[in-house]
Amino acid sequence: MIKKQFVITIGRQYGSGGRLVGKKLAEDLGIHFYDNDIIKLTSERTAIGEQYFRMADEKAGHNILYKIINNLTPNLGKPDTTDNIVSPENLFRFQAEVIREIAANETCIIAGRCSNYVLSETPEIEHVDFFVYADLVTRTKRVMDYCAVDEVEALKRIKKIDKERIDYHKYYTGEDWMKPDSYDLMINASRINYDEMEVLMRNYIEMKGYID
Repeated sequence: MIKKQFVITIGRQYGSGGRLVGKKLAEDLGIHFYDNDIIKLTSERTAIGEQYFRMADEKAGHNILYKIINNLTPNLGKPDTTDNIVSPENLFRFQAEVIREIAANETCIIAGRCSNYVLSETPEIEHVDFFVYADLVTRTKRVMDYCAVDEVEALKRIKKIDKERIDYHKYYTGEDWMKPDSYDLMINASRINYDEMEVLMRNYIEMKGYID
C-alpha cells in the first residue's frame, strides 16, 4: 500500500529490462507508468504535432558539440511560444513542464526523458531515482528475445540507442548519463532476473517509507 505521494524515475540502458520491470512494478502498485505517453500528453497540451516530439524524443538537440565544448548549462525555464516553438530545446521544456505536472498530481513511474533531473529542480516533489544497466551479453540476448531480431541487429540497436540517450542526457542536463550520484540506486540487471529486479526496487521504496 502506498503511504504517501511520490514518483519513481527509471533511467535504463537499452536492453537492460528497466522499462519492462518498471511497467510491471507500476501494475503491481496500481499506479500509472509513463513512457511514450508523455509525448502524446505534451502534444495534446501544447497543440504541437506529436510528430515533432517523436522526432526529438530522447535525442540531443542540434547544437550538442557547441554545448559540450562551451560547457553550457541546461535551461529548464518557460518554453518559448513564439519563433522557436518547435526547436528541440523548446520541446524539451514543454515536456519537462508536463513531467512536473504529472509528478505533482499523482504517484507514478516515469521512464527516461531526464525525469530524475527535471524533478530535482522541483524539491517539493518527492522522488526515487533508479538506473538499470547490464553487461552487453545480457542486453544483446534480451533484445534478441524481446524484439525477435538476430545478434547483429540487436547489437546495432543497442549501440545506436545508447549513444542517443547518452548525448540526450548530457545535452539537457549537463551531466553524464550514468553518473552514480544522480540516482538513488544503480541496479546491475545482468546478475538478476526481471522478478528479482522488481523485488529489489520494491524493497528499496519500502525501506524509504513510501509503501508498506
